[in-house]
Order: sequence, then C-alpha cells, then structure tokens
Amino acid sequence: MNSSFIIIIGILLFAFYLGIRARKGQQMNMEQWAVGGRSFGTLMMFVLMAGEMFSTFVFLGASGAAYRFGAPAIYIFCAVTYIVPFWILPPIWRYAKKHNLLTQSDFFAKKYDSKSLGLLVAVIGVISMIPYIVIQLRGFQIIVTEASYGLISPTLAVWIGMIVVTTFVYISGIHGSAWNSILKDILMLVAILVLGIYLPFHYYGGLQPMFETLDTTKPGFLLFADEGLSISWYVSLCIIVALGQYMWPHVFGASLSSHSSKALRRNAAIIPLYQILLVFIIFIGFTAALQVPNLQGADSDLALFKLAKEAFPPWFVGVVGGAGMLAALIPCSLLILSTSTLLANNIFKVIKPDTPNEKLSKLTRIFVPVVSLIALYFTFFGGNTLLALLTMAYSFVLQLFPPLIFSFLKKNPVSKAGASVGMIVGVTLVAYLTLTGATMATIFPTAPSYIKDLDIGIISFTINTIIMLTVSVFTKRNNVVIQKEKADPVNF
Repeated sequence: MNSSFIIIIGILLFAFYLGIRARKGQQMNMEQWAVGGRSFGTLMMFVLMAGEMFSTFVFLGASGAAYRFGAPAIYIFCAVTYIVPFWILPPIWRYAKKHNLLTQSDFFAKKYDSKSLGLLVAVIGVISMIPYIVIQLRGFQIIVTEASYGLISPTLAVWIGMIVVTTFVYISGIHGSAWNSILKDILMLVAILVLGIYLPFHYYGGLQPMFETLDTTKPGFLLFADEGLSISWYVSLCIIVALGQYMWPHVFGASLSSHSSKALRRNAAIIPLYQILLVFIIFIGFTAALQVPNLQGADSDLALFKLAKEAFPPWFVGVVGGAGMLAALIPCSLLILSTSTLLANNIFKVIKPDTPNEKLSKLTRIFVPVVSLIALYFTFFGGNTLLALLTMAYSFVLQLFPPLIFSFLKKNPVSKAGASVGMIVGVTLVAYLTLTGATMATIFPTAPSYIKDLDIGIISFTINTIIMLTVSVFTKRNNVVIQKEKADPVNF
C-alpha cells in the first residue's frame, strides 16, 4: 500500500462526509433538494457551475488533445461560452423564480404553455445525460486506477465512486454537490498549477525552450492546419459550444439555485478565470508530446498521469488523482440529480398528473439509485460507442437553444408546434449525421475548405431554426402563449 492510495481514499471519505454534512440545517423539501432553495450566492455559484463544466475532460481529454493535436487543442478556450450565460441566465432565473420552476423542462412547458413540449424537452435531456454520466464514470475508473498505481481496480473504483455519489445526492441533493465543488476546486487549483508550471521547467528549462523545442522537433505542431482542424473549424466549434453548454439540463438547473439574477451575471463575468487553469493543462500536454511519445488513441489521455508519475512522488500523484476523481464525481452528482428530477417531475408527473407533491418528492429520490444503476450498466457493458453518443447528446441539447432564445421576445414568433417540430427534426438529423459519420466535407465535397471544415452541428441547428419558424407561421393562431407573454415578458 503506497501513500497515493491512502490519499485517494482519504479524499474520497472526506468528500462523502462533506456531501452528507451539507444537508445540516436544511429542510429538504423539493425546492431545497433540487435547487438549494434558490439561496446560493456568487461564490457558491462560481464553484458549482465550474464543478459542472470542468470535469474529467480537464484531466484526461484536454491534456490528451494538446498531446495529439497541438495548437488546435485551444478549442477548449471558448471565451464566447461565458458571454451567452451573462445574457440568458438572469432572465431565465427571474422567470423560474416567479413561477416556481425547478427544471429546464418546467421552463419550456410554462413558456410555451405546453406540457407535451415540456415532456419532449425532458426526454431529450434524459437521453442526453445518461452517456454523459457514463463518460464521467469511465474517466473516474482511469484516474483512480492510474493514481493508485493499480491498487484499485477499475470495477471496484467505479462501484465505490457511485455509492458515495448516490448516497450524498439522495440525502443532500444539490447541497452535497455544491460543498464538494469547493473541495474539488481547491485540489484542482493546486494540482494543475503545480503540474503546469513545474513540468515545462523540469523537462525543458522553461516555457520558451519548450515551445522552441516543439517547433523544431514537430514542425506545424503549434499552428492551425490549412484544412481540417483549421480556423474555420475552431470558430464554428466555439459557437456551437457556446450555444449548447447551458442547454444541458444539469447546467440549466443549477443556475436556478442562485439567490439572485445579479449573482448569475457576476458568476458569468468571473468564471472565465477558470480558463487560466486550462492554459496550464495545455502546457502539460505539450510537455508530454516529447517526453512520453507514441501514445496512441485513448492512451494519449493518460499523458498527464504518465508525466506526473515520472516526475513526482506517490503522495502528490495521490493529490492529482483525488482532484481528478472529484472532477468526475461532482458533474456525476449533478447529472444524476437532474436526471432524477426530470424523470419524476417532467415525465412521470405528465403521465400521472394527479400524483401528490409529497409522493413526487419521494419518487425523485428513488430515481437517484435507479439512474446510478443504469449508468453503471452502460459503464460496464456499453461498448466503445459512448463517445459518439456523447457527441450526439451535445448536439441534441443544442437543439433546445432556438426556441429558448425566441421565448425571451415580448412577442414570441415561435409556436409550441413550431418549437416541437423543430426540436424533433433537429434531434433526428443529429442522430442520422452522427451514426452515418457524415461531415460537412462529405456532404459538400466540392465546397471550399472553410465550408468543409465547419462543425457538422451547424447543419442540424440551422435546419431546426428554419423549420421551427416555418411551422410557427402556420400554427401561430393557435399559439396561446403569445397572448400570455405580452403581459408577462422575460426582459434581459
């Protein structure tokens, strides 16, 4: 038994304690459990929203992308991602607060006066979040096994992690996620800054020598390609990420836990500070590109841990592993909470509308272990198609953005039929394009490279919007919500 193993177990036990302790002094009704009684201030919202967005991808995918792609890996820096929530989250919060809404599905159902539309949004959300949970669990397996030097098997790791998460989500709801986000952020800050600063100096003597060595040894590594991973690809991907990031049900739902719309706006203004951490992740990937060469495929995601294990003692590897472990578990907890809430409040209740609120609250918590077991099943038996499913899921939630943004207008031109048909067409098109492996280059083979390099999500998003507006023109007369919104607009 080494010190890394002891530190990882200690961090996990402390996270379990924090998750349970977080409910102290709280009356755990549905609003308190799901959205923290809408009481979180700027600091808590900062760590909570960062906890959702900075997941295992930071430890595995981002450093692996820098290792494989070089300069194009800066796609992880999409500053426009934080401009969108600055404008859309405050009006969403005010409307949800006024009408006592708890979920993304509640918001759509109320804005468009359509329970069926709310049900559609809930189904899209649940389908999208399951592969997201599984990806986090698979990342958790890799991180814990690597950081413990193989003492904890992948199967045992994921079972222990899910028991911890399921328990504190069941008991404390979003409070457990919020308090553990603080622990995760502290550990991430220490681990990434130490790795990102120390490794380039340890292996190259500084940042400038590292870049000079890379430029000499791997020509073109620090440049965007003329075709493929080009500037056109980068810009389109940033736009899609910016529009889709806050359409994830767990991110949307967490924003409702803020104590005010101003806190959300302040959070959107300061959360880009987290991007500074990603700079050091890029440095780690660049360092590994020459120090641990020839990592192929998924093994490239292990670049960070391979370097850490070579350059640091086991106890610090344990700290890095603990940070990575929480970077998987915190998003997992929020995903499980949001999925359970959608299943109970926006799917089950639509099917059985006479369900009492007290029973519904109990049912929501019952769904927590159910969702966890489903995620565990796909973690062990889901095959290798989950990455494609996650990519597809991201494009699924992106289809919610057009009807959302139009709902902010005083005179919403979109009808509930238009919103529904647009979403269905968009989701169907995403599934087809993903499963067939289509790209802009295969669809438009003779187009110039700046068109062929665009992210394929542009197509489904554009067609969804066109169909949504077209159908709305013919169904606007029956759009009851138009009259309602005249007297109850959502202002920015």
